[in-house]
Order: sequence, then C-alpha cells, then structure tokens
Amino acid sequence: MTIQTPVGRRGFLATAVAGGFSLGFSFPWTSAEAAEVQELNAWVVIHPDDKVVIRIARSEMGQGTLTGLAQLVAEELGCDWSKVTTEYPTPGENVRRHRVWKNFSTGGSRGIRESNQYVREGGAIAREMLIAAAAAEWKVPAAECKAADSKVTHSSGKSATYGQLAAAAAKLEPPKEVTLKDPKDWKIAGKPLKRLDTLPKLTGQMVYGIDVRLPGMLIAAVHACPVHGGKLKSFDGAKVEKMPGVKKVLSIDSNAVVVVADTYWNARTALEKLPVQWDIGKAGEIQQDQITAMLKEGLDASEAFVGNKAGDAKAAIDGAARKVEAVYAFPWQSHANMEPMNATALYTPDKCEVWCGTQNGEAALAAAAEAAELPVGKCDVYKQMLGTGFGRRGRADYVRQAVLVAKQMPGTPVKLIWSREEDMTHDTYHPTTMCKLTGGLDKDGKLVGLHVRISGQSILAGLAPQNLQKGMDPATFQGFAAGGAEAAYGYNVPNLLIDHAMRNPHLTPGFWRGVNTNQNAVYMECFMDELAEAAGQDPLAFRLKMLKPKYAAVLEATAEKAGYGKPLPAGHFHGIAQIMGYGSYVAGVAEVSVSSDGVLKIHKITAGTDPGHIVNPAQVERQIAGSFVYGLSAALYGEITLKDGAVEQTNFDSYNVMRMDEMPRVEATLVPSGGFWGGVGEPTIAVAAPAVLNAIHKATGKRVRILPLMNNDLKKGA
Repeated sequence: MTIQTPVGRRGFLATAVAGGFSLGFSFPWTSAEAAEVQELNAWVVIHPDDKVVIRIARSEMGQGTLTGLAQLVAEELGCDWSKVTTEYPTPGENVRRHRVWKNFSTGGSRGIRESNQYVREGGAIAREMLIAAAAAEWKVPAAECKAADSKVTHSSGKSATYGQLAAAAAKLEPPKEVTLKDPKDWKIAGKPLKRLDTLPKLTGQMVYGIDVRLPGMLIAAVHACPVHGGKLKSFDGAKVEKMPGVKKVLSIDSNAVVVVADTYWNARTALEKLPVQWDIGKAGEIQQDQITAMLKEGLDASEAFVGNKAGDAKAAIDGAARKVEAVYAFPWQSHANMEPMNATALYTPDKCEVWCGTQNGEAALAAAAEAAELPVGKCDVYKQMLGTGFGRRGRADYVRQAVLVAKQMPGTPVKLIWSREEDMTHDTYHPTTMCKLTGGLDKDGKLVGLHVRISGQSILAGLAPQNLQKGMDPATFQGFAAGGAEAAYGYNVPNLLIDHAMRNPHLTPGFWRGVNTNQNAVYMECFMDELAEAAGQDPLAFRLKMLKPKYAAVLEATAEKAGYGKPLPAGHFHGIAQIMGYGSYVAGVAEVSVSSDGVLKIHKITAGTDPGHIVNPAQVERQIAGSFVYGLSAALYGEITLKDGAVEQTNFDSYNVMRMDEMPRVEATLVPSGGFWGGVGEPTIAVAAPAVLNAIHKATGKRVRILPLMNNDLKKGA
C-alpha cells in the first residue's frame, strides 16, 4: 500500500517507483519509519505517533462522503479524531486483495448508506485487536480494558496509546465477530464535525484530476463528431502538425480527432484549425420538434411497461365523478461539471496507469485495461479529487480516450482534457420525458383512480441494456414503484397504473444527480396540487389523507418548520412537494413571489428529510442546500436542445446556471427515525422544482408544466 500525501496543487506530483510513476501515492516516511507503520486491516493504518490513516474506497466530489465514512470508522475504532487522515486505495489493489474494499462506485447516494456496515466493522475489528494486544501485554482479561481517544486503558491505571500497541495488534488474528456501537452512544459519528477536505481546498493544496503533472507529460485536446453516433470521415493532420508545440495528430474510436502538444493552449489552437470531415449520417437530420413529436406519440401508445399497478385505474377514472388530466414535459439537461472531463494516462507494453477523478474506480480500471489491451492486473487507476461529478464521472469514456491516445505514444504520459464545449456537447444527458397524468375524483373529492403514463428515454437502454428487465427499465420508475428502498410510492391510491412508453432518441442519456426522481416528483407533486385544487382542498391536507406514515411525518414536519398555512408577507406564496428517493423520505416547502412584471423570486425553501441515521448533521444540511443549488438551477435554466442532430448549447453563455443572488435561503429539518440507512446527496433535489412550481401557481394562477422556467411567461394571471 502506498499513502496519499498533501502536495502543492500546481506542483509536480509524480514520484518514481518501481514499475512506473505513482502520482499522489508516495511514502511520506523513510524506510525505517515505514517499518513502524502498521496496517490492522484494509481500513485502518496506525503510525507510531498515533496518527490514524483511514482508507476510503468511495469518491469525494464535494458531498462529504470522505468525512462521513471516516467518522464511522473512527467512531468504532475509538481514536482521536484530530489525528485522523484519509487515503484512497486503488481499484487495482482492490482486485489484488479480492475486493476487500468492496464497491468503489460512488453514485445513487450510496456512499454511506451502502457501506456503513462493513466500514464500521473495520473500525471495530481494529479496536478489538488493539484491546487484545494491550490485555495480552498486561496479562489481564480483555473485557477489563476500554478503548477511547486512541488509548487502551485498564482499571488498574495502566494505559497505552494506539501507536504503542499497533505492532503487536497487527500480528493478532482478527476477531470473527464484533459488536457495533449503538448510535445513541456515538461520540464522533452523528456529530457536526468539520470536513477533512475543506482546508486543503481552501489553501490550494487539493489535487484534482486536471491538476496532475508528470515529468515529460504532454497535453491532448480532443474533438468528437458533433452529432452523437456520427463518424470521422477524414482529417488533414499535415495542416497543423508544424504548429507551435504540436507533437502528434491522430484519431481514436473512429469518431474523434486528437492533437497532442506541449501545452493545452497549443493543442487546442491546433485542433481548432485542423481540417476535419464528418459522416454524420441520418442523425444529422434530426430536429428538436421531431423529439417532441416522438414523446407526444408515446403518451397515448397502446403498449407500455408497467412499473406499478393496483386495482383497475382506467375503470375507476371512467366511473369517477370528476376527471382531471394534465401533460408535463422535462428536457435534456447537461451535468455541467465545474471540472471538465480529463484523465492522464501512461502506457507501456507491460503496464498502463491512469490518474483521474472518477465516481467508479473499478469501471475506470476496466476501461483502461480494455483500451490498453492489457490484463487488469497490469493496470491501475489513481483516484484524484473530483471537481464535481453529478453522475457524469460514473462513466469512463474519457479514461478510455486518454489510454487510446497514450497507447499511440508509449512511455510518454499524456493528459487528455475535454474543452468546455466538448464536455457540454458530448455529455450523457438527463433523459428527456413527457408525462400524461389522469386522475379520477369521487363526489367527496377523494382520489379513486390515477394513471401516470411516462413517455421517453431509458437510461439503462442507453448505457447498460443488459440490465433491462424483459425490456423494462425499472429505474424509470424511481419514486413511483410499488416498494423497495430506492423507489417506494408514498400515496395510498386504490386504483393505480404507472407505466412507461419507452422512446429513445439518439442522444445518450446518463445518470444525473437525482436521476429519475427529479422529473417524477415534478409530474406527481404538481399534479397532486392540480387534483387538490379540483377537489377544493388544501394541498397539504389532500396529501396527508393518502400518504403512508413516514412520508406524512416528514411532510408535516417540513410544513410546520416552514410555517405553512400561517400568514406570509404580502405577495408571498407557499408550494409543497414530497417524495421518497434513495431510501430517504423527503419534503420541501418553497416560498416565492412573482412581481407585477413577471419577475420570479424564490425567497426560501424549507426541506425535511428522514434518512434513518445521520452521520454528520452539518453535512446533511449542506447537502440539502447544495441539492437545491443544482436542482433549482436546472429548473430555472437547464435545457439541452438539438439542431441538425447536434447539441446547440456549447458553454455557460448558452446553458445558463443560477447565480448567487437568485439562490433562496434554505432551512433544513432533520427527522431521522432510525432503523435504516437512506441517502442524502440526491433525494432532496427532487422536491426543489415541484415545490417552486406549485408556489408559482399560487402566486400567478398559472400552471407551468414544461421546464425550464426561463421558457415560461410568469406574469400574474397569465
């Protein structure tokens, strides 16, 4: 194992080691010191000075998983938190050690909720080994010893630090079973501790993938066919190969050209002047209105995959006293990561190494090995901090490209950087869908039948068709399915049909923060307001009559926190929404105003969440606020459109994001009920847009059913 050490962000990061370069994984001690550093298990390394290194397999991209997982290990270990540091093991090492760190994937808000059990066990096992070592030294029963604050103590007054005990503990057989602490007894976990990655970010020491520098490294700029699915017809490298700094002009993957140079400026300048001809095929004829027509057709198609069904929805609606119907639409949206895609690769015929930010280290390793045409055992990926991910860095297409370029320049490290334009026009986009909702109300205003027809893209069909279930994409029904921690539907409706007419345009869809809960919450929660209005009932009261207990509890707590139903400043209005996503129950109340000339102001959003357990309440509150930054930005401005088969938006001048003065005040109410582990980073994003849309209706009398909001006239009474 090699250990990650702090280095200057703009400095050289490479250290020569046997077999190649190892970036960010160099030993920070001498050989003599290294002999004293003890690995108690895959998760815990202890130094003689009591410093504890906790290994984190999941990726950190601003969501706080690194600190949260370290808190869980440290809690069970009983160490001094001030002495804790972290490091990333590599996916190659995980393979060599029979996947001891298990899943490296960081997405779907799974970082803590999926790995909490085994990382806590890792800390507890190390603690028991330290206690056993002390008990053996003192010749006392282990049950008489206690571990806390990086010390083991005995009732006789004897004590020893973890650093003193580590060598003896490392020689012991790990216990087969351990008892984990009750959350009510937590002293490190469950507390609002400062994040471990904040200081190096503030001081510029944090190393992101785009910061990587290796001796002799060259820079590659890439441009793929503007139309997804198109091919490279020809290019004239001779026209640019003598430009300043240019080292090589090449093609990869039959659809992209690359210029390799001494600097990014020189590489990109030459790439922009490179004569290229594309074979765009039939996809080059596709226009945005054709996509709209495709989705509209699916709304009334006779065939659809059923995601949730109870009773006979169509018969109940036909026999209802009142029928309510609405059609909503959700656009493609870009991930718009702050740090564009990039990876550095070093290839030799015997080894391939990659340095990059990735949400899935094992997928990046597999992509590198495939592109290098080498066994996985001869490849490795060194994870760097991610300059945001939002699901985009779960794919490894940029890793593959970097290796394909490096393969044509053996022995030379090459950093491949996507331009902002390349990043935005070759994204894997939030899927575009439409939804027709039809509800039947009885004479008392009770919802007796509901049909939800989704028409649009399947992410799995685009990225992982082997995971479809008899052609159906279950992920499409996030927040709508009959049960399960990922997708349980919260309303008790006696006659229900939720189905999906799959329609897949040529743009590749992808996992975008919150994924399908985003549009599904808009569809369901805005329509619930429409149904409440038709029934002549308050939206909160209407929902509470149908909601299952945990859903209702979070919504009620959030409404109370927001002061729902109480007087608001003149011209201010509330809108509400709720959903279950990623194992957590969430709700939101938005407070908005719309001026006489149609200017929307989102003043405050109150959000509630029940994720079962909370590891760091401060981080949960910040994740809620962060999710609203992303979710509201998308609701206000997020839209990718097509012209001649190509994406029209190329940078932030045409793909706008919310500015600081537009951000509302966010208040969080945390209501963990215990007994389960839910996600935090993604669930609350889903209630941002529908809560705002429902408040806009209260303010203007207008229903906004097509996002983004920038395309809608918000003038009062319109």
